[in-house]
Amino acid sequence: MDIVHLLPDHVANQIAAGEVIQRPASCLKELVENSLDAGATNIQVIVRDAGRTLLQVIDNGKGMSQTDARMAFERHATSKISQVEDLFSLHTMGFRGEALASICAVSQVEMTTRRQEDEVGICLEIDGSQLVHQEPCACAVGTNLKVKNLFYNVPVRRKFLKTDQTELRNLLTEFYHIVLVYPKVQFTFVHNDEVLLDLPSGTEKQRIEAIFGRGRTHAFTSNLIDLRTDTELVSIRGFVSKPEASGKNPQQYFFVNGRYMRHPYFHKAILTAYSGMLPGDYAPSYFIYFDIAPEAIDVNIHPTKTEIKFADEQAIFQILMAAVRESIGKFSLAPTIDFNREGELEMPLPTAPGNTIGRPATGMPHIQVDPTYNPFHRNQPAAPRNWSTLYPDRPAAPKPADDAQLPLYEHDIPTGVPYQYADRYILLPTRDGLLIINQHRAHICVEYEALLQQLREQKGVSQQLLFQEILDLTPDEMAAMETILPDLRAIGFAIDQFSKTSYGISGVPAQLPQSDALTMVRDILQAVMETGTDVQQRWQEQIALSLARSIAIPYGKILTQDEMQDLCDRLLSLPTYSRTPDGKRVVTLLSNNELENRL
Repeated sequence: MDIVHLLPDHVANQIAAGEVIQRPASCLKELVENSLDAGATNIQVIVRDAGRTLLQVIDNGKGMSQTDARMAFERHATSKISQVEDLFSLHTMGFRGEALASICAVSQVEMTTRRQEDEVGICLEIDGSQLVHQEPCACAVGTNLKVKNLFYNVPVRRKFLKTDQTELRNLLTEFYHIVLVYPKVQFTFVHNDEVLLDLPSGTEKQRIEAIFGRGRTHAFTSNLIDLRTDTELVSIRGFVSKPEASGKNPQQYFFVNGRYMRHPYFHKAILTAYSGMLPGDYAPSYFIYFDIAPEAIDVNIHPTKTEIKFADEQAIFQILMAAVRESIGKFSLAPTIDFNREGELEMPLPTAPGNTIGRPATGMPHIQVDPTYNPFHRNQPAAPRNWSTLYPDRPAAPKPADDAQLPLYEHDIPTGVPYQYADRYILLPTRDGLLIINQHRAHICVEYEALLQQLREQKGVSQQLLFQEILDLTPDEMAAMETILPDLRAIGFAIDQFSKTSYGISGVPAQLPQSDALTMVRDILQAVMETGTDVQQRWQEQIALSLARSIAIPYGKILTQDEMQDLCDRLLSLPTYSRTPDGKRVVTLLSNNELENRL
């Protein structure tokens, strides 16, 4: 009996959908790109339940005829290419002819479309690749496509979708990838009948400001430097941030021929151009647009089309690095007047306190410290001095061959009093040698464990602010805030929604300087969004770590003998203390043997 057979079309479509349509954000990308290829100048995106229930895209493009509308849902049916040579001269966003077939295979689709020259349009209903209904109808010029109940017939895929907040953030991220490169097109994004983004047509810089400029003390784009270079190989334009405006959570985007892309090699070119200007954990923001001959790139590598191969990457690397260096050099010599908006003259402004992207160009970031607050004398019991008795039955840990984990417990039993070196290290004599402790990171470890316990027990203590502070957020940040809001309140923040796009902060954890409220919450949001996790334990750890960094004693602080002793006792009583929660070394041991060999 023969066992090889052809798969039915609906099964083949579902298999293809697994590659092309991975989540609602994938569906959004394909539909909006089709609207752009149709010449639309006004695109509305309407979403319900983060795309699970409904994802609708309405455009004013050229529409389709009755025959084209039906053919568009067939596999490998496309108007973008007709022969293999067309793959090397693409001028459209889509070309595979897989998207609509994949979407209708895993959802219920309704579409109305009409061309300008037609008196009536066509209405189609497709359920899991099966045509259910087709008839002429009255509709506006363009296309209105509804995707309902995504993955309704693939329960395993629907089960593994994330929470609504996470899927909404993914939708908005994909939306940003498109709207940033098409500033002349008007976009609207509506979620659960609430308008999250209304972006009028304008310039690239205006579009950047409309998305990322909310909730800042001055225009986001005032920290950007224009970049432009034209060569025979490639034309590069865009914006890079000033060195002093770098941050830990920068906005970084590459676009090529109107298409978003990820390219670690070109990212390295930009970091190389900033070499020596930024602290180690800071990075610049950038929005870079490449214009290159279509035959010099290959976008047909992955179904998402975000991985793009360049014919001459090394040459473009050098051109990009030189262009960024030139722009930074021009700005350093003579800051320019920025006519950012029509009728508005914008001068480069000094970095405002609390600005999340403004930072010193060199050296460690400045941390404001309340001089009346002593982190070592709080209303909680100090760690016991004879902490080693906490582990009476614990055997001595053998020394590892590498430095992945430092010796603990009996090996680090103090034999003398600690003393401070260079206002940043604590030297503690132990039985096996000299323990060198980074005081700032040690305090992060101690506070992290205490804050994490407060979060889990919901015993955070709050101090009220004299005046409520308003935190304006972008739509994706609002979605993240809904997720972590209960934990922020549990740790001591008094936060309530102020408007559709903002929250009011009236109280902060008792350990936190009041002047850091806005900065602290925004940093926590960015840290949680970067992890992209739906696990509460993970974002609780991010909250505790962000707060611990803010509370920790700064480098350069002179400690008293009691403060050093208290910090050492509390550190050594932790289950593990060799590294901070984010992996940075806290202590190192200079053994007796090493000392003897050196002397």
